[in-house]
Amino acid sequence: MHLKPGLWQQQTMKLAMTQELTQAIALLQYSAQELVEFLESKTMENPFIQLDTSEMKALQLKEKAGTRKGKLEKKDDKNWVEHLADHSQTLTDYLRMQLSLIPMSSDQKRILDFLLYNMDENGYMSITVEEAASMCRCQEEEAAKILGMIRDLEPAGVGAMNLQDCLLLQLERMKGVPALVPVIIQDHFIAFAEKNWRSVAKKLNVQIKEIQEAADFIQKLNPKPGARFHYEQPTYVRPDLTVTLKDDSIEVHLLEDEMPKIVFQKEYFNELAEHKDEQLKEFMKDKHKDYLWLLKSLEQRKRTIQRVGLKIVEKQKDFFFCGPSRMQPLTMKEIADELEIHESTVSRAVRGKYMQTPYGTYELKTFFPAGLSGGGHGTEETASAAQVKAKLTELVNEEDKKKPLSDQEISNLLEKEGWKVSRRTVAKYRDQLFIPSSSKRKRYD
Repeated sequence: MHLKPGLWQQQTMKLAMTQELTQAIALLQYSAQELVEFLESKTMENPFIQLDTSEMKALQLKEKAGTRKGKLEKKDDKNWVEHLADHSQTLTDYLRMQLSLIPMSSDQKRILDFLLYNMDENGYMSITVEEAASMCRCQEEEAAKILGMIRDLEPAGVGAMNLQDCLLLQLERMKGVPALVPVIIQDHFIAFAEKNWRSVAKKLNVQIKEIQEAADFIQKLNPKPGARFHYEQPTYVRPDLTVTLKDDSIEVHLLEDEMPKIVFQKEYFNELAEHKDEQLKEFMKDKHKDYLWLLKSLEQRKRTIQRVGLKIVEKQKDFFFCGPSRMQPLTMKEIADELEIHESTVSRAVRGKYMQTPYGTYELKTFFPAGLSGGGHGTEETASAAQVKAKLTELVNEEDKKKPLSDQEISNLLEKEGWKVSRRTVAKYRDQLFIPSSSKRKRYD
């Protein structure tokens, strides 16, 4: 090392992140939708690039032709699904329709609008009568009257202040309600919900079996009466890979038909090439180079996704032949090492990409579950979290509900299967599966 000041020459090698390399990395991690948006933006930047969607249109026309029946349908090739009306109705609209024939003053309508605005999607009020009266500048009796009108509407339970209130509203309209049910909800709701049934039975001087019968009846009530009016627009994903099973073999295909292709406009380029403007020629040269690099990057992206997808299928054969519960532990490093690429490349290749399988469409990163160590018998077997969860669910479904399995007992049973899973991990997986604890799964028949 030179410690004195001066000019020295030193030869080194380093990877320069050029604009083209940055673009190639970005293309690999783009999802199908992001890639289409990127290509559309490139057509705005480069006048010689055009998107060819002919294959996409041909595919759509083929699908339409296969579904047409009769002369009338042949005359019109429109997609009639797009013309179907959306008949979804909101909870507020449904309540307004029921109240439309009831005469109201302008002040009452104003209070009604305010109360409906402060009702959540499940049908519960988010404010009290006192708060509504204060904000609407009216008497509490008037606000309570309008709220009472809402609480009398369908579905039963709307306008409730909380779950306890919601269940009581539903019981008021039902016939044949066991006498014990309203008493439990009205006076012992918290203890009942926490399943302290022995204390409730003692206070009511009844057998715990009767509390179980009341619980079975209460479970028939609807805790979210307004939820059926809540619609979420479905989100659609476009799979990048499709997997089909044929006898004892697995076929993997890269779906390219729905992806637009980039086309270089040669005629336009050749026409401009006749000009002698040096600045124009330099511009054309850069844009042609940009097209070639984009073409190369797209081909590399396709090849990388295909290679990673094939390797995933190879590693997860049990999943495709036996089902999701047989998914094996897998890391991106394993895939990267076998394909001789960097782990970050695998991470980018699976980001936002989907695979259509016989069991549904899965995001590629789903095929990389964490592994759990095998049993304490000196084996090297491992299990994925999905396998353990599937077995946990099976054990709970088959247990004696009068003596449900504790988390420690489940842990012991899993260890007998060859999977060493701690009690804490069992509790975590149980929570993720929305399975209550053993004390809350117990029945008192």
